[in-house]
This record gives sequence, C-alpha cells and structure tokens, in this order.
Amino acid sequence: MVLSILSGLVGCGGNTDPSGWSSKKTDKWFGKGEYLNGWSVKPDLTINRKTFAVTYFNNMDRWNAAFTFLKDNDLSKLELGRYDIDGDNLYVSVSEYITKNEEDAMYEAHQKYIDIQYVVSGKELIGISPIASKKEILEPYDADRDIEFFTVTEEKSYKATPDNFFIFFPIDAHRPGLKDGENSPVRKIVVKVKVD
Repeated sequence: MVLSILSGLVGCGGNTDPSGWSSKKTDKWFGKGEYLNGWSVKPDLTINRKTFAVTYFNNMDRWNAAFTFLKDNDLSKLELGRYDIDGDNLYVSVSEYITKNEEDAMYEAHQKYIDIQYVVSGKELIGISPIASKKEILEPYDADRDIEFFTVTEEKSYKATPDNFFIFFPIDAHRPGLKDGENSPVRKIVVKVKVD
C-alpha cells in the first residue's frame, strides 16, 4: 500500500504523468513552451492544455519530431503536398487555397489523428466547437480519410495568422479555412500526429 501511494505521488509530481497535474502546473508547463523545440510561433489559447500535456508525454518523440520539422524547414518554400516524417504515424500536408464563405465550409473531426494547423501566410478564421455539440451528420465518418462532417449547436471563431498555431484533438470539432473579411489566399501547414 505504501508503495502504491509513493508511486502515485511520484507520478503526479513528475513530468511523465500530466493526467495528475493541477491546472496551475499544466499552465506553467504549457507557458514555458519547451515542447516547441525552439520553434518561435505561439500556441493559440484555445488549445486544450491538459489533453496536449497527456498526449505529448505519451508520445514525446513524435511531438518533438513534429515541432522540429516546423522549426527546421522554410515553411514558405516547401512544395505543396505530403511530407512523411514517420510514415503514417506523423506526416505533414502543405496546401494553398482561397478562404471560404461560412456557408461553403463544414465542421469536421478526426478519430485517428491530431492536427497541428499553422497558417504560414495569409489569415483565416477557424470555427471551434466541442465534439459533444455535434448536431446533424452531413457526411458520416470515413475511416480511410479519417474525417466526418457535421453541424454543431455551438461555435466560436478564432483568427489564424502566421503568429499562432492551433492543435485539434479528436474531442475538437473544427471548421478551418473561413474568410476573415474578404476571401483571400492562405498557405497552410497541417501536421498529422497519429493517436496511439
């Protein structure tokens, strides 16, 4: 019994079990930004810090490789397409598009992957909603593409620019690529981090 109490205390106090961290400790870890590996872009305040801490420590190598890729590459000059960092476990998609009107964009969610989304150039709005607010399914989940589309009962939109990045977990419904004012060109990096 003593050993189980001690191991519980060690797990909560150490850096390898954030599931037991207080909000204050989680916020402190998140704010230090050591997980960025020197990448200078700020994480958006919408990121679920507890979920990120748990997934980060569950697969630190994968997350470190993701942020190292973002830091070490000239993201404005990468060719459009897919870049495998660790096969299907971790890859990057580079795209360019014109932002959409709200009526032309649907909420989406993923089950197998976490998204790091970063607007390299341009600006857009991203609608974010908890997956629990899913209302009407527009396209059922496609396991091959790891995506489903639906409407939501509640939403907020946030500005994505080259100054910030977003992370979307399977619990996060999101609607990226929305115009902020006028329809305009965007270059975006999406890092797909496989959920274990």
